[in-house]
Amino acid sequence: MLQVQNKINRVILVHLELTKLEDCANDLDEFKLLANAAGAKIVSIITGKRETPDAKFFIGSGKAAEIREEVQLKNADLVIFNHTLTPAQERNLEGIIQCRVLDRTGLILDIFACRARSFEGKLQIELARLQRLSTRLIRGWMHLERQRGGIGLRGGPGETQLESDRRVIRKKVDTLKKRLEKVRAQREQSRRSRKRSLTPLVAIVGYTNTGKSTLFNRLTKANVYAADKLFATLDPTLRRIYLNGFGMAILADTVGFVRNLPHELVEAFYATLEETREADLLLHVVDASDDEHLAKITAVNAVLEKINANKVPQLLVYNKIDLLPNSEPRVDFDSKQLPHRVWISATNNQGIDLLLAALANILSFKATTPGL
Repeated sequence: MLQVQNKINRVILVHLELTKLEDCANDLDEFKLLANAAGAKIVSIITGKRETPDAKFFIGSGKAAEIREEVQLKNADLVIFNHTLTPAQERNLEGIIQCRVLDRTGLILDIFACRARSFEGKLQIELARLQRLSTRLIRGWMHLERQRGGIGLRGGPGETQLESDRRVIRKKVDTLKKRLEKVRAQREQSRRSRKRSLTPLVAIVGYTNTGKSTLFNRLTKANVYAADKLFATLDPTLRRIYLNGFGMAILADTVGFVRNLPHELVEAFYATLEETREADLLLHVVDASDDEHLAKITAVNAVLEKINANKVPQLLVYNKIDLLPNSEPRVDFDSKQLPHRVWISATNNQGIDLLLAALANILSFKATTPGL
């Protein structure tokens, strides 16, 4: 996490409203939750507005100077941007601010690195971090520009330390990719076995912190870690469940999504996200009490499109109805009289029976309807 030798980083958050780039919009409240999830101590939040990012500093030289003064005033040791910065922008900002700079992608990678528990999850995060590091090696490290001699495999005459370090990283990346290919092959073998047994796979997807793991535990009586914080769980978990009126199915709990999920993470977690793409049905969990739930549904669907899972049938699960006034469990049906939306509370065990019945209904219909 954002800690060194038990010292919690004193962090300044920077959030810029880009009026001409709606696709780059990130939520400030979610940004604060991400920083808290990384263990940061937020000492200041600096906001601003621009039409488009500044090519050199992203925020402009005037705002950069303002941040430098705030860093000195609040004795901060890290500045985090709620945006994706280029390597050059990070270097330029660190030069003028005189403080370490981290962007949104780096922040999420830091959280993921500390939350991954499985061998596969750790491999995926290490791959993403190394690929990112390879573009940022020169950040403030002047020794990387020095030339070094060498004999044989140690590197040719005149090879710079930067080139040498990049070569080492490339070798590590290649090794990690080979290991992940083995994992991917094992997953593919498991998928073929499931298809031969005609056991459908139902994947739970949704925005982070909507209660996916709580629902997974409720449906499967598993003991997957669940907490009220972003990215509480990363590693996929599969369990068998029996559905009355249908039979056996496999339920998969997956990583939560956020707006503008970094490309590096989509690439690194491709093997895991493939479970979502190959699913027979997606349980799209939504926080019914969240005022921005429609925007978050759109964000999740955008990630599903990135991994070619947007054509997998979905059942919307509106969770946390216990936080809504006068809301009762119910099922909404589509034009084919199939369940389209189920209203539940996983925490209070409300509507779980309706959800199980809806699952059995949809899977039975799929099993008897060719081409669906």
